[in-house]
Amino acid sequence: MSDDTDIRARERVGTSLNDKWTLERLLGIGGMAAVYAARHRNGARAAIKVLHQGLSRHAEVRERFLREGYAANRVEHSGAVKVMDDDVVDDGPDAGTAFIVMELLEGESLQDRLERSPPLTEREFLGVAEGVLDVLQAAHGRGVVHRDLKPENLFLVRTETPEEGPKVKVLDFGIARLLDGQSITSHGLALGTPSFMAPEQAAGRIDEIDGRTDLFALGATGFRVRTGRRIHEGQNAVELVGKMANFAAPPIRNMAPEVSAPYARVVDKALEFKREDRYADAAAMREDVRRAIAELDGEARTLFAIDRKSTR
Repeated sequence: MSDDTDIRARERVGTSLNDKWTLERLLGIGGMAAVYAARHRNGARAAIKVLHQGLSRHAEVRERFLREGYAANRVEHSGAVKVMDDDVVDDGPDAGTAFIVMELLEGESLQDRLERSPPLTEREFLGVAEGVLDVLQAAHGRGVVHRDLKPENLFLVRTETPEEGPKVKVLDFGIARLLDGQSITSHGLALGTPSFMAPEQAAGRIDEIDGRTDLFALGATGFRVRTGRRIHEGQNAVELVGKMANFAAPPIRNMAPEVSAPYARVVDKALEFKREDRYADAAAMREDVRRAIAELDGEARTLFAIDRKSTR
């Protein structure tokens, strides 16, 4: 991202888009767009994602960006962020720039959560994974494969009662593949994030990408959560993509021996090199995640009972 892009993103705060949306606060800047908390002239609040101006000149990139709303809304699940509108800036310094209007969420991304203490526990991540898999089951059932699951795209929504724990929302369906053939080409676009790509995706075997590709990415996220590292390391994106395409993920306990057996079972199964060796679908993985949660909860209760007995 250029300094000019960063400066322009910050300069937009306080301005209005098409005399309708006032951009009140910059929430974040990514490789494709900047996201703002905004208020409509009728008082409604939303999040506005504005495509970087330079990218808006490329028709294919603009198409990828605008179709995020169509893919996300097609999922029809409360765990997929809702996209209410898309438009293009009419005039001013951003004339011709595309933007989309989304529901405004309060909370933090999983990536932000991983960057603060205390560390996320196995039990907490499995709870997040269960929610994500519920969304993926709905998405895959409607022919939508996300293709870019990663900690930045999993948002932990703050709930009114802390005891409930956060609810997860899946963000950024911008490169989702609609399996009925309504997909854009890969020319000139980095479709996915290398360290979370399944082998078939990294190898560019587009016809092999299906729901199991998303399950791999969720497994890679679980791997990152517990090991603090990527599945493979590379000097650059090209080297990393090559390794993801050609080498199997190491068993997670090779990297972090302290990982529990239930957690390792889920992550290792999701990260199988051959897609037919992974979970058959999101529902199958969710069932095993629930089993792993029950096993961890059972171990915790046993340890608590032992500890109480020893203190008597």
